[in-house]
Amino acid sequence: MANETTNGSAAMPHSEVHYFNSYNHHGIHEEMLKDEVRTKSYRDSIYNNRHLFKDKVVLDVGCGTSILSMFAVKAGAKHVIGVDMSTIIVKAKEIVEANGMSDKITLLQGKMEEVELPFPEVDIIISEWMGYFLLYESMLDTVLWARDKYLRKDGKGLIFPDKATIFMAGIEDGEYKDEKIGFWDNVYGFDYTPLKLTALTEPLVDTVDLKAVVTDPCAIVTLDLYTCTTADLAFSLPFSLPIRRTDYVHALVAWFDIEFSACHKPVRFSTGPHTKYTHWKQTVFYLADVLTVEAGETVAGRLSCRPNVNNRRDLDIAIDYKNETQDQGRIAEGHCEYKMC
Repeated sequence: MANETTNGSAAMPHSEVHYFNSYNHHGIHEEMLKDEVRTKSYRDSIYNNRHLFKDKVVLDVGCGTSILSMFAVKAGAKHVIGVDMSTIIVKAKEIVEANGMSDKITLLQGKMEEVELPFPEVDIIISEWMGYFLLYESMLDTVLWARDKYLRKDGKGLIFPDKATIFMAGIEDGEYKDEKIGFWDNVYGFDYTPLKLTALTEPLVDTVDLKAVVTDPCAIVTLDLYTCTTADLAFSLPFSLPIRRTDYVHALVAWFDIEFSACHKPVRFSTGPHTKYTHWKQTVFYLADVLTVEAGETVAGRLSCRPNVNNRRDLDIAIDYKNETQDQGRIAEGHCEYKMC
């Protein structure tokens, strides 16, 4: 889960203050550290590439408890600068000292865009910036700012990780949809459908059973951290989901894959329903309709995503979909809008 931080909270919008304050609590760091897929992927990408880290200056953006910074020191980095805005950095300094690395790691509390680094440029940027649905509450824009400001300009600077891809698939989820959405049709004898409409606009972050997946997955967008810009974080792209079996599609599920391609042997991990649990889980978008689908058909459409204008960490998402059926008398299409906030 993404994690960054700063002083001067009085000048920040309330939503920003809430975001940074959420990382002050040790529980969220415990959850992230215990996520073995996440933490071991970072560890392996660093430890197995000591030749890349040896005698290098490393910047850890949103360093949290400094686990990535300490991995880098163990891999031979000359010096690591960790930047975080939350007060967890006070504990991080104690952790670094307890592990005898205070001479190798400089920790700065503040906003990445405002702190002054002890080095004019860095050789490597490491960061665990990803949020739910990859981009919700993500600090990727901060990583890109740090890249443009501090990463060495000779083309030899490295970013860990450097590629992220969002995937989507269709799922059968009638029982849970009825429990979650249909509940509002009759609440102790009263019509609560106004809240049903609200419930449909809120994506659900949860684990999805692989058996529920009805379609092949589709890669929606791949972000290359060496070249992408903040403008690329708003997109509207097509998708096509071939139907694997005759069933129903109640929702679309999204997840992301991460790649450390600079490694001698690339390190990758996925947050999808087909792999081991991660704290990011998956993101479920319930459709207003139930699609009746048959093997060989396709659900096609467009996924649009952009940061909310009032809070850049929130997302406005829209999904247009159409069930391209073999039976032309049975066409279902629709438009759904969601807010992750």
